[in-house]
Amino acid sequence: MKVLGIDEAGRGPVIGPLVVAGVMIPERKFSILRKMGIKDSKKLTPERRRFLARKIQRIARVFTVKISASDIDAMRAGGFNLNEIEKIAIRRIIMEAQPARVIIDSVDVKPSRLEDEIRAQFKDMEVKAEHGADARYYPVAAASIIAKVERDLEIEKIRKKNRKLGDIGSGYPSDPRTKSFLEGFSYDELPDFVRKSWATVKKKKEGHD
Repeated sequence: MKVLGIDEAGRGPVIGPLVVAGVMIPERKFSILRKMGIKDSKKLTPERRRFLARKIQRIARVFTVKISASDIDAMRAGGFNLNEIEKIAIRRIIMEAQPARVIIDSVDVKPSRLEDEIRAQFKDMEVKAEHGADARYYPVAAASIIAKVERDLEIEKIRKKNRKLGDIGSGYPSDPRTKSFLEGFSYDELPDFVRKSWATVKKKKEGHD
């Protein structure tokens, strides 16, 4: 049975894309993932994640959907919340992968609701959605690694391309370097890799900067 694990990286940051990743692998190969030391990406160093991502790509089918900061802003302006945006990416990956079973690190506070939504669209497929699925299921842990590595690569591209603008930090609103970077711009001057619909940044538009 081909099993697809899905996870994301970059929900919270104010800079860069949201990356949703899927890793599809036959159930009989789960033991290979276990022997490789696949685990939730948050428990691995960046170097280890990059190493494992290369190995995952050799033994499994890998899918990624990257939603840029400006696309996130446009979709939110169109009435979509972040969960709905991520669900669109999840459906795109499932549609492309066509697995027998999918396991999703749930974006919905009610995992059963997400399961019902996916089942309604993909009727002949087993669906499992859980919080913390990346810590319990090897394909989801593998997807979490791919998502994080791809997100880090995108942030590195932004850094290199916009070096003259200054240090963007990690991209998280709580990072002092990211805060300092954002403070250097008025709302209208913000680069397109900044999520202008984030509360941190919207304050600027309201004249609180």
